Amino acid sequence: MKLSEKAEEILEALWVAVEEEGQAFLDPDTMGFPVDDPSYRELTGHAFIEVRQGMVYLRTEGREEGKNTIRRHRLAERLMMDVLNIRGEDGDHRACQFEHLLNEGVDAKVCTMLNHPTTCPHGKPIPPGVCCDEARAKGDLGIVPLTEFKSGQEGEIAYIQTEDNKKMQKLMAMGVLPGNKITLVQSFPSYIFRVGYSEFAIDTNLAKEIFVRK
Repeated sequence: MKLSEKAEEILEALWVAVEEEGQAFLDPDTMGFPVDDPSYRELTGHAFIEVRQGMVYLRTEGREEGKNTIRRHRLAERLMMDVLNIRGEDGDHRACQFEHLLNEGVDAKVCTMLNHPTTCPHGKPIPPGVCCDEARAKGDLGIVPLTEFKSGQEGEIAYIQTEDNKKMQKLMAMGVLPGNKITLVQSFPSYIFRVGYSEFAIDTNLAKEIFVRK
């Protein structure tokens, strides 16, 4: 099921108010959409919400969809800020735009790439998905820093996490690019890794900024 962006924003605000803040209902004015907005009819049509005496209530049927909506939003925040290094108001705005693209299945891939984060950048909990439960049951760490690898272990580069453009350029010049295969040759006294036919030595701080999929 695909809801409109407005409907998702209403459901998201309502879920947070009810599930995390303990409120029983919300005033439509606080959500920025008047009570006659078509998005409310869209949500009542799916029996996700109920509008009584001008106030909006979250129905039991809407709790799961609301949880999934807030999960997508907070995963999008993590992606924007942790991987793409887009922060502040711009990061929040882009996360709001991107969350609507994380349809069922895509959010699980993003979650796995981010190594199943439990909180958003603002410290709020990210509701776990099926992929999180499966990863924990299998003991699968998903994507980890290169420093978590053992000598001789091979993986696929997922992303570089650094705010330093010079570090980013240095690693990219070494061939540290998403999708490339990487093998850790040694981890002491420095980290030596192989990409293609070339080997490079880096310190621990730089190795921590290379995230690899096992």
